[in-house]
Parts: sequence; structure tokens; C-alpha cells
Amino acid sequence: MTRASIIVPAFNVAGTLKQTMQALLAQTYGSYEIIIVDDGSCDETPQIAAQFSTDPRVSVLRQANRGFAAARNVGISVAQGEFIGFCNAGDLWLPNKLARHVSHLRAHPKVGVSFSGSTLIDGAGTVKGRVPMPCVTGISPACIFKRNPIDNGSAMVIRRAALTDIAYRPRSEIQRDWYFDETFRHCADIECWMRMALTTDWAFEGIRDALTQTRVTDGGLCVKADRQLDAWERMVAKLTPLDPAFFRMNAPAARAYQLRDMSRRAIRDLNGARAVNLTYGSMAQSRAPLIEDPGQSLRTICAAAALFCAGPKTSRRVMQIKAALFGSKAVL
Repeated sequence: MTRASIIVPAFNVAGTLKQTMQALLAQTYGSYEIIIVDDGSCDETPQIAAQFSTDPRVSVLRQANRGFAAARNVGISVAQGEFIGFCNAGDLWLPNKLARHVSHLRAHPKVGVSFSGSTLIDGAGTVKGRVPMPCVTGISPACIFKRNPIDNGSAMVIRRAALTDIAYRPRSEIQRDWYFDETFRHCADIECWMRMALTTDWAFEGIRDALTQTRVTDGGLCVKADRQLDAWERMVAKLTPLDPAFFRMNAPAARAYQLRDMSRRAIRDLNGARAVNLTYGSMAQSRAPLIEDPGQSLRTICAAAALFCAGPKTSRRVMQIKAALFGSKAVL
């Protein structure tokens, strides 16, 4: 196998799938396939996917709704590539992204997961800012656990051999192996990375260039964050038996990072009281974020305090003025 596969999980993404596919079909790498896995969509997603199936590089699979993890597993089960990438329907790849990752993986045979930098875009495709990259080389399991340098589900291309090394089949599954745990609707990515980091010798390594554009929306961030934290705690409970000492040492700091990130989402939702409570909760768990990432942590603390004191109406007006002056291109 020499070519690459790109798996596109798609659920009710009629508004963005076309743009995602156009970006993927513009990749400069010469030999690749795209597998769209329609995860039980009930909008126009199946019809849009079918329009692209006339291209010999594109195939479309459809399943009852089972979540992104299941869609990825189905895609992996039929993929032909030596290297497998994932792109959420709605996100965009720059034209040279796949070529850069394939070159990176071929040049570094011990690297199992290659990921890139990302920019944030809104629903209209406007760039909102750059996602921080805490580390790109020498990535330890502790770094993945605490700060997840991969950040989003469209940033990485993975060596098939690395996925094979973490494959398993639950007793309830009779058709195919699992790579991502399908019982997780949230945190399936970090669960997979942690399992790979703790049980194999494959390295994680990044490309600093922002080769991925990941789409974000502001609505309902706090609700999503609560669900993600619940899933994160379940992930910790599941994986702790693999290395109890590792989780005993690193879980408080990792939880502090999780709570700090939730505070940042509360700030984006203009919920000052919640942001302050989460910031206190983060510092109560561990001071590691403040020591290891003081810039981001101090900005979060100051923004939470300012939002709490100003109130949502004043804060909303400040956000509007900032958008008018700077185009909202700076991320917190």
C-alpha cells in the first residue's frame, strides 16, 4: 500500500460538506482516496455526498447514526491507504496538507501520528485566530493527557500500522475492529491518543504550519463542555488500569487544564460567574497550567474576572466593538 486515505465522518452537514470536499479534492498529493461515512444524516447530506461519488477517488458509505468514532472505524475498515487522515465535514485542509504529512511520516518511521497546526474559522469561513501548539516534538504521554497538542479531529494523519497496534474488538462487535471507542460521543480522540501513547512505542509529532482550518461556533459551548468533561472523567477511569501511577501523578494537572479550557468557553459564552468558578476550580486542582503555560492562564484569569465584574451586557458590547475594530481575529 502506497496511497493515502482520508475519512470524512458526516452527520447533517449539508451546509459545509461541499466546501470540505472541494478542499480535499484539491490536495496536491498524487495518490489518495476519500471515504465519506454518512452517519445517518436526515438532511441533504446524502444527496451532496452522492454528487461527489462520481469522482473515482471518492466512495460513500452510509450507516445508522452511531457517532463520529463509529464513522471513523467504519472508514478505517475499508480504507486502502498506508496513511489515514481524518477531516470533519465542515473543516478544511490546505492543498498541500496531505503531501506534507505523508512526507513527514515517510521521513520519520517511528512517528505514528503526524499532526499540523490549525486556524479557527467561523460559519462563514472567516479566520478567527490560530490554535496554540504547546509542543510538536518530544511529546510525552503527560503532554498529550494535559494539553492534547493535536487539538482537533481534522489535524492528524496516522500511520495504518499505528492504528493496527491499538485495534480491539468488543464482545458485542461481530463485524470489524474498533480503533476509536464507539461508546464515547465526546473525548474519543484523546482516549485513542492516550491508549496509543501508553501501550505502544509510536511517537507523536507535529508540523507547526497551520495546514488545517477547523470550524467553530459559539452557541452552547458551556453545555458541550460539561458533556466533554463527563466523558473525559470516564476516559480517565477507563484507562487508569493501564498505568495507575501515571494517572495518579498527572490527573490533577490534566483536570486543571480541562477546567481552564471550560472557563475559556464560558468566557466566549459571556458567562462571567461560570468562568470565575471554573477558574477557581482549575487552580484548586493544580497550579500546573499557571506554571507551565502562564500566558494563556493569566489571560483566562483576567478575562474571567473582567467579564464577571462587567456583566454580560457590557461584555457583549465590548465584543462588538472589538469585532468592528479587529475583525475578531484574535483568540483569547
